[in-house]
Amino acid sequence: MRRLSGSVKRKHMTELAEYRRQLWKNPRLKFLFIEMTNRCNEHCLHCGSSCGDSTSEGMLTGDEIKAFLRKTAGQFDVRDFQLCITGGEPLLRKDFFDIMAYAKSLGYSWGMTSNGTLIDKKTASLLRETGMKTISVSIDGLRETNDWFRQKKGGYDDAMNGIRNLIECGGFQHVQVTTVVHRKNIGELDELYGELKKLGIRSWRVINMEPIGRANLYPELLLKDEDYVKMFGFIREHYHDEKLPVTYGCSHFLGTELEREVRQWYFLCNAGIYTASIMWNGDIAACLDIERRPELVQGNIRRDDFKEVWENKFEAYRSDFRKCGECAECRDYEFCAGGAFHTWNFDENRQNVCFKGVLFK
Repeated sequence: MRRLSGSVKRKHMTELAEYRRQLWKNPRLKFLFIEMTNRCNEHCLHCGSSCGDSTSEGMLTGDEIKAFLRKTAGQFDVRDFQLCITGGEPLLRKDFFDIMAYAKSLGYSWGMTSNGTLIDKKTASLLRETGMKTISVSIDGLRETNDWFRQKKGGYDDAMNGIRNLIECGGFQHVQVTTVVHRKNIGELDELYGELKKLGIRSWRVINMEPIGRANLYPELLLKDEDYVKMFGFIREHYHDEKLPVTYGCSHFLGTELEREVRQWYFLCNAGIYTASIMWNGDIAACLDIERRPELVQGNIRRDDFKEVWENKFEAYRSDFRKCGECAECRDYEFCAGGAFHTWNFDENRQNVCFKGVLFK
């Protein structure tokens, strides 16, 4: 495929910057996340929300989630956005399929992120029957590495079997694998690529471990500069593969050379302009990966009207307040606007992850 020139990319990114400023005034809901639970049967070392053996105290009930879905369907055209189901592990909820069948009856199009370990043949069939269109299953390395990183013995085999069950069941638009790259699995990318290709996966999303949540307890696992160069080189090499294309996630501005070379479009942090989230306890927020600070909670669906909150709050995500410090002097600020919100340091007003000086000058 013919690559775009730097001048064409900069033109596109300048236009996108203007569009972003328009979205600050007129946000457009495209992705609505619902965190079904903060419980998980794995204890991943990178988990942004530190999920695990949590209690259900304070968790939204099935009736509360249904009431929210019903009210939201009456206020928005549900055909305009994707309902994104996540956790924790969503399938740990005993009322999961009852809730999602109700969502389907209201006309929602929904997808899910899952660790895949609970997806047997019956579960795969129920996911199809209740309207799931897309799913991303986590595989974070080869067997031994994955099980260590996700703190679950047998997790790799269970997840791979879950993926097989989804593929055999069929009827889904997209079955994707997501891999978090860290210092102990970056050397396994080539071999893992071969394993996923044999499995029949047609989409592989590769992202780097971020300094958020539980990952801050394991700084030694975060990639070094040379690791980032290696990871993006791998993604770029396989981005256009017909049988198994590899793509990078939505995070971070990558510089003119790499933008549009490892993912479909240019960097735009969706938090608060395209994306809103409902946390497991009903709190309304932007992206679920963003640090869970009281001042960033926009409301709670138990007491607040979501549509009113979406239209009138989220001020932090719809302004230029991050144009400060090093960012204020950076010539690429117009394109990145301070970078991904989930790695922004709100205490020190700076970006914790910036690829300037690593991937570009």
